[in-house]
Order: sequence, then C-alpha cells, then structure tokens
Amino acid sequence: MSKLGCSIDGVLNEAKFSEPLPWIGIYIAAASLACAIAMAADTIHGFRHWKLWFPCKFFTINATSLTIITVAIKLSVDLNTAMPRGQDQLAKLSSTALICTVMGNSMPSLGTMENKEIFTNMIALGILVITVIVNICIQLGTGVIYVFCIEHAIILVLMVVLLVVLSFSALTVPTIKHYLELKYKKKYEMAQKECSKCNGTEKNEEESLKEALLKFWMMAHTCSPQFVVGRSVTCTASGALCLLSAATLAEAMLRFYLVPGSFQFCKGQSDYKWSMNLILLSQAVAVGMGTIAPAMRWFLAINFRCPARGRKVGCGRVYKLEAYWIKRLVELKECPLNVPIRNPHCRRIVHDAKIKFLNICIGIQAGIVFTSKVIRLVSIYFMSVILLCYDHCRDCLMKFKPNNIITNDYESGSESPHSSKLDLSRFVLHLEGEDSLVEIMMEENRDATEYWRQRAKKRQPKHLIKLLELSRPSEGFKGLIEFDSFKVPSLDTEEAPNCWALPVVTLTSIAIALPNISSSSIKHLLAGVNEGLMYVRHIEDNLDSNLINIKNAAEVVWVGVELYHRWLDIDLRKLSVQGKSTEEILELLSDSAKIIFMEFKRSKMKQCLMDSPSKWPIKVLAANSMYRISQSILLDCESRNYKTNERLFEGISVMISDIFAACLTNLQQFISIKCSTSSIEKREESVRHAAYVLGQTDKILKLLHRKSLPGLNPDQMVLMDEWRSFHKLNSSVDGTPFSRESESAPCTPSTEVHLTID
Repeated sequence: MSKLGCSIDGVLNEAKFSEPLPWIGIYIAAASLACAIAMAADTIHGFRHWKLWFPCKFFTINATSLTIITVAIKLSVDLNTAMPRGQDQLAKLSSTALICTVMGNSMPSLGTMENKEIFTNMIALGILVITVIVNICIQLGTGVIYVFCIEHAIILVLMVVLLVVLSFSALTVPTIKHYLELKYKKKYEMAQKECSKCNGTEKNEEESLKEALLKFWMMAHTCSPQFVVGRSVTCTASGALCLLSAATLAEAMLRFYLVPGSFQFCKGQSDYKWSMNLILLSQAVAVGMGTIAPAMRWFLAINFRCPARGRKVGCGRVYKLEAYWIKRLVELKECPLNVPIRNPHCRRIVHDAKIKFLNICIGIQAGIVFTSKVIRLVSIYFMSVILLCYDHCRDCLMKFKPNNIITNDYESGSESPHSSKLDLSRFVLHLEGEDSLVEIMMEENRDATEYWRQRAKKRQPKHLIKLLELSRPSEGFKGLIEFDSFKVPSLDTEEAPNCWALPVVTLTSIAIALPNISSSSIKHLLAGVNEGLMYVRHIEDNLDSNLINIKNAAEVVWVGVELYHRWLDIDLRKLSVQGKSTEEILELLSDSAKIIFMEFKRSKMKQCLMDSPSKWPIKVLAANSMYRISQSILLDCESRNYKTNERLFEGISVMISDIFAACLTNLQQFISIKCSTSSIEKREESVRHAAYVLGQTDKILKLLHRKSLPGLNPDQMVLMDEWRSFHKLNSSVDGTPFSRESESAPCTPSTEVHLTID
C-alpha cells in the first residue's frame, strides 16, 4: 500500500504534495515578468518613435500571449491553497488586476488580426476571463479570499466591462478596415493624378517623389488599423478603466504597507512560501508597466479634445451613434439564416430568436459607445481644470522670460514658412465623428517622412556609390551585354532567364578567383556588392514576382561567396594562389560548372530540365550562369587582350557596376509601388521603409538622374532580359553595339527618369 502513496493505515499521504509549489511560484513570477517585459518593450517603442498611441508590437492577443497570461494568473484560479498572510492576499488581487491591464494594454492589437483570428482569440480570451471571474467569486464565497473583498469586487466589475468593450470593439474592426481600404484607394488615385501633374511642371522627380511620399505616409499612418483602434472612443474608455484597476491595486498595496494595523490577517504560511513575494513583485511591475500605454491613450484623447486648449467639445455628439459601430450587426441581422431545418415553424422561431439576439447586441453596442463617450466627456471636464491651470502657469512664466519678445518675433516670423507647407488635410483618412482630429493628425505626422529620410541619409551605401561611379551610361550600360555574350553556345535547348542578382554574384565569384589581386580591392568589391544586392532584392521582390528559383540561387551562392569565399564547392581564394593563369582559372570554373550541369542533365533530374528553365534546381541555375559568364569573359580576354589581372578585375567591376546601375534605375518605381501594394496592416511600415530607402539612395538617385537612360517603358526596365534585347536590337540596327549615333535614333536613350505610381 505504501507504494501507492498511502500510509500504513491506508490514508493517502499528502506530506509532499505542496513541496513543488514554491518552484511553481517562480514559474508564475517568470510568466508575469515576461508580460511586463513585452508591455515595457511596447511602451519604449512608442516613446522612441513618438507613437504615443502605443501600437502593440511585442505584446498582442494571440495563442502565445494567452498561454503566458494563463500561467501568470494561476493564483486567481487556485481554489484551495491557503493564503493566510497579507502578501498572499495581495498577490491574489494583483493577479486579478493583471488581467484588466492585459486587456486594456493590448486592445489596439485587434487591428492587426484577420477576421478569423479576431474570432478565435476573443473566444479564448473570453473563456479565460469568465473562468477567472467564476473562480474569484468561489474564493470570495469559501473564504480563500477574506481581505480586500471590496477591491476584488471593483476589479471584477472592471474586468467584465473591459471584456464586453473589447469584444464589441472587435466586431467593428472588419468594417473599419473595409471602409478605410476603399477610402485609401480613392485618395491614392487623387495623389497619383496630382503627382502626374507635378511631373509636367518645373519640379524635378525627386521633389515630386518627396511630395508623393508625404501624401502616402499621411494616408497610410492615419488608416493604420492599430492607430484607428487606439484613437477610438472605446479604447479611450478602456484606458480609463485600466487606470482605475491599477489605482485599486495601488490603494490596496499602500494600505497594506503604510497602515498594516487596519487589517487582521491569519497566522501561518502559504504553500508557495518565499516565492509569493516574487510573484507579488513581478505582477505589480507588470501592472505598472502595462498601465502606462492605456493611461497615455486616455490622456491624449482628453488633451486633443480639451476645450481649455481652444478645441470645441460638442455634447450633442455624445448622443450620436456612428454607423460603423453597428454596421456589421445590422448586416448579420438582415442576412437570412441558413439552417438545415425543414419545418417552417421551427425556422421562424430560429429566425426570430436571431433577430432578437442581434437587437440586444446592437443595444449593447450602442450602450458601450454611449458610455465610452460619457467617460471621455467626464474625463475632459475634470482634466480641463488641470490643463487650464497648467497653461495659465506656463503663460505666466513666459512673461518673465527676458527673451520673450525675441521668441515671439521668431514665432510670428516662422508662420509664413509653416503656412506655405503642403496642405495634407485631404489625405488624412478619418472615420465619422473624427473631423476635429484631422488637423491634429496632420500636424503631428507632417514631418515623419522627412525625419526618416534624414536619418537614412546618414547611412548611405558609400561602397555601392563608389562602385556605381564606374558605370557607363553613355554606352548604354554596356556591361549588360558583355557579361553574357550571345556567342556562347547554350548547354541546353532553352536558356534560363536572367535576374539581376545572379550575374552579379557570379561575376563577383570570378573576381575573387583572379590571381594577384589585393585583398583590399576584393574587400571593397564585396562590400559594394553586398550593399547593392540589398536594393536589388527590394526591386526584384516588389516589381518582379517571377524568377523566384533564380533569385534563391543567387541568395544561396552569395552566402558562400561572402562568408567563405566559395562558389558552391570551389574555394575561390585557394584557386587564386595556385599559380594558375587567368585563362586556366576561367576554364576550370567553366568546366566545373559544365560538369555540374551535365550530371544533372544525365541523372534523374532530367525531368526538371524538361520544365521551364526558371524551375531548374538552384545548383543547376548557378552552374549555368557560371559557365556562360566564364566563357564570355574568356572571349572578351581574347578580343581585348588584358595585359594584367588588375585590368581584368577592373573590367569585371565595371560590368557589375553597369548591372547595378541599370537595376537601380527602378528605385523610384519601387518606392512608389511599395506605398500601394502592401495590406492595410503593413502599409504604414511599407511607406516608412520607402522613405528610408529614398534617404539611403539620395546620392544614387542624383547620380542616375544625370545619366542618359534607355527609352524603355517602366515595365521593361524591371527585367534585365528586356535591357539586353533592347541593346541587341540597337546593335543589329546600327551595325555596332552602343554607337553614339544611336542616341539620335527613334529609340534614343531618354533623359527622363520614369516615376510611375500604380
């Protein structure tokens, strides 16, 4: 019997059942600390990027966070563990308050979710919160919680209200997204037409692109789902409720530590022992850190609408229910219910029940919005006194400043340039009832793109810029033809298409393998190519969605070349010091590539070769590129007779420069496309990235703007093979490639850099 955990008398031995609880307490404290760190990271991110509505980047409502929260609030659902001491009872309260903090803090994350995610996550959160509420009520009834009963009751009420507010706010997210997406498309078309008109004026392409980015940023930022949810009236109300929950916990802790005589606690110790202090500390920190974001959202909403700041507050708007709050519920109400019931009477009962249920939901939603507006209005009138006093004190202090007159003159003198700024109010996307926020949102975010652009200017790709100075635009970027001669016979009946990255990687591999080249030259070339490939990836990923396999081949080969100086299995640096001549090295690389290709052709992979060449295996694509480029350079060496390896290295560097320069002529098109192709959840980040790229490539764009570019349309300029076909056609028409006379032909190179916004 003892083996089964029973004593000699047959009674179950419970002596060791509670021994693991202190270690479980550490587990709870670690989960609480993880929540605190994630919420603190969101707070720091918000302050750092001056997003004072604090988007949820690290702490969102998802499966992972809900699992961590479940661990962190274990004390709230622990029904039978004795909690005799004061800190034990406080830990119960802090665990309950943490749930309110989590709901208030993570409310903007609803905007990042798809419809299905919103449904599943809200169901999971609802089950968790309801479970906690039921368990706390049981503990209040059984006496497990015997102190801070009023505080527990207050937090439970706040928890129920927050859950209802969060759930019904989630219903409006799909409607808001759909509405803002339609509005963005209309405003985008407007910006496109205005940009086209600007291209016909004296403004250069760079200024037009800056203005376009300003408009795109204003649209993308103001329709960001997280920002829309974060500035909503329900989010403002949830911030107030979250702040009240934290204040309730703070009041209980202050009473316990400052007035300990006002409580009568039981003797004894909890089974969690010493770990209870860790749990209380970590959860208090989590509640404190998590309350900052909701409190700031609440305060900013008050500050923006406070009449003490010269803004009007219309009480009539409190009674107005905007259509988007109940649009989804109304649509569900009007939609017929398809149920597999044949009896008309039963179907009628189900249909009537659905209508009544949705009418109740519409009433609840209207009540939530009305209550949230009342909370905001009450907060405004209470805080307006404080803000008015602050403004009055500040004005009084300004009068005693000796440089007051100078400051006022400066401010009055600065009105003129400020008023001459571009009016972006038309591009502020707002919902019904947010008209008063248009000017505020415009002024707060007007200079965001310029900030990112100036920040990026400090990190311009200096090695790439130096490499691009070798390009030959006057000869039509001749390297596009030279690197792969049309005279080289194909290894298969059909040739693989060219992407921008793979030829650059292959040429760099050959340059590293050349003998008697200084390590500094190779180092600078690798640095320039590495910087250039970053922009090539941007262009290929956003403008050319095909050739995925060829792009992957370039990525795989480049990792070996950059990190290990190896092309597939060949050590390039070792090859360069073996005493072989340049021709022998090129022959070796060409033969090795040909062997790889032929082995695949003869093997079971023959079926792959029967497919489109762009679907060939990565190794085969890399080998085909190496074979053709090595053979082309061998032919070039025979015709030009390079006297030194340094001259050949320079020639290869010029080819790489020409390829990069031709590819980067698509930068402006990439920046424009980047602002429109992403989803509404990622559009703000896409526009910010576009502004950052514009700043990084400022010198590159100016360099390319002075160059003479081929007369290709924007869709053709994205594809390398279109450039090669264009030059091949010119070569056959003029009798010589890239002749100077061709500049006056009908297909003359144009000095215009195409700016297309699709």
